[in-house]
Amino acid sequence: MTESAREFYGRWARLYDLIARRTPGIARLRDRAAAACRLEPGDTVVEMGCGTGANLPVLRERVGPEGTVIGLDVTRPVLERARAATAAYDNVHVLQGDATQPPIGGGRDGAGVLDTIAGDIDAVLATFVVGMLAEPADAVDDWCDLVGADGTVVLANAARSGEWYAPPVNAVFRAIVVLSTPPTTKLRYESEPHRRLDEKIGAAHARLRERAVAVADETHVFGVVRLTGGRLPARPIDSRP
Repeated sequence: MTESAREFYGRWARLYDLIARRTPGIARLRDRAAAACRLEPGDTVVEMGCGTGANLPVLRERVGPEGTVIGLDVTRPVLERARAATAAYDNVHVLQGDATQPPIGGGRDGAGVLDTIAGDIDAVLATFVVGMLAEPADAVDDWCDLVGADGTVVLANAARSGEWYAPPVNAVFRAIVVLSTPPTTKLRYESEPHRRLDEKIGAAHARLRERAVAVADETHVFGVVRLTGGRLPARPIDSRP
C-alpha cells in the first residue's frame, strides 16, 4: 500500500470503523468468515488487514481464551481503534505490518508475538484486503505457505455482482469504489477502479482454489461480496508459475 493510501485510510478511520460495524448484513458475513476458518479452541489465527478490529472478537470466540488471535494492518490510526476494541483480551495481539510481508521472525511492534508461533498458524483471514495489493495472487500463495498443511485461508472481498438484478447494484458498487479509491479527487482514471478491483479479486480467489483441496464459495449482499475458504492439503501444491 502506498503512503498516500495509508494516509487516506488513516484519515477516514472513524468512518471505516462505523461501516465495518454498522453496515446491514455485515455481522452475518463476519460470522460466516469466522466459521469458514475452521477454528477450534486453542488454535491460532492471523487476520491480514484487520482494520479497526471488528473481526477480532469474533475470531477470539472461536479459539477461546487458550487460543491466539493476531490482527495485522499497516495503518496506525485504524490499529489504535483495533487495540482499544480488544484491550480486554490478553490473547488478542494487534500489530503494525504489511500483509504481503508479515513480521514473522522479528519483534516489530509486537514483541516477537508472530515469531513465537511461526509454523503453528492454523488459519489466515483476509477481508476486503486483496484489492489493495499490487500482486494479490502472490499474497495468497504466501498466506497458504504460512498456514501450511491442513491450515485454512479465507478471503472475503467485494466485486461486481453477477446476479440477474446486477446492473443497479453494480452502478452503486462502482460509485462506492471510485469514492473510496485514493485519491478521491480524481474524476478520470487510466483504467476504471472497479474493473481493476474485479481483476485482483478474481486472481486472488482463483489462486486460493488452486492451492486448496477443500473449497467453500459463497456470495452475500446482493452478490457483491464473495467469500472463499480453502483448506490446504497435507502436502503443499506448488501452483506458482
